[in-house]
Amino acid sequence: MSAVLHAHPESGPALGVDAGKPRRVLSEAGMRGRWWRFTLILAITAVVLVPILVTVVLAFTPGPNSTATGLTFENLSGVFSKTLAATWLKNSLITTLATVVVSVAVAAPAGYVLSRGRSKAVSGYSLLLFVMQSLPIITSVVPLFILFAGMGLVDNLLGLTIIYVGSTMTVATWMMAAYFDSIPVSLEEAAWIDGCSVFGSFLRVVLRNSLPGVLSTAIFAFLLAWNDYLVAIVFLRSNEIFTLPMGVQSFFQQNATDWTSVMALAVVMMLPPVIVFATLNKYFSVGGIGGSLAGR
Repeated sequence: MSAVLHAHPESGPALGVDAGKPRRVLSEAGMRGRWWRFTLILAITAVVLVPILVTVVLAFTPGPNSTATGLTFENLSGVFSKTLAATWLKNSLITTLATVVVSVAVAAPAGYVLSRGRSKAVSGYSLLLFVMQSLPIITSVVPLFILFAGMGLVDNLLGLTIIYVGSTMTVATWMMAAYFDSIPVSLEEAAWIDGCSVFGSFLRVVLRNSLPGVLSTAIFAFLLAWNDYLVAIVFLRSNEIFTLPMGVQSFFQQNATDWTSVMALAVVMMLPPVIVFATLNKYFSVGGIGGSLAGR
């Protein structure tokens, strides 16, 4: 018995030291793996940001006929004073904001129906949206041009906005439906018990807790309409009706050697998406849903 009692305390520390070594080895290996991943992501990010950095630097670099030294804003002021950049910017903002508002306003209730409906009609509608989403926009450009030409919507911002809304609607509806699926039906049932209607519970419960999904859908619609060039070049003809992507292309064709001015106009086109992401980034959170479910 005494031999056993003496052997037991000796074996304890030895086992503790041996058990600690693998943990330290795993911890060091994990740290090395994290640093490698961080270094790889940093290198990829640097490569992606190089063209943007070059564009910004050239935009604020004095042009070939400039007397300024160092960084200057004369390229930006020259672009707005010598071209229709302000008009192009206004046209892009009008079509983009209209696309965002209409797409979100229609996709939100449509996505709610897809999320909560379980009938064959809803399933067929969902399948139709999936098929329409898989079709590229280029397949419908020519038929739409023929149709819009007879309606007087060619070379018109209204016609362009209608096409943007139509091309955005399918994906926007799927995005809203996917986010509505994450909101429990029990929250709506509680609102119904309190006397709220179906539409009222959608507005006060579902939509209020869906801010991240609404913003994601709005940003998707914003980027699709803001960056489009293919549809705009088919439907727009007049220089005064050009959106900013077409304006940049037209300006580049006329001033291919003046890279500083071209890059200045490119910076003008990059600013609105950057401002949108910087402003709305803090609202991407699911805290509202978490708070609603705290008592479950």
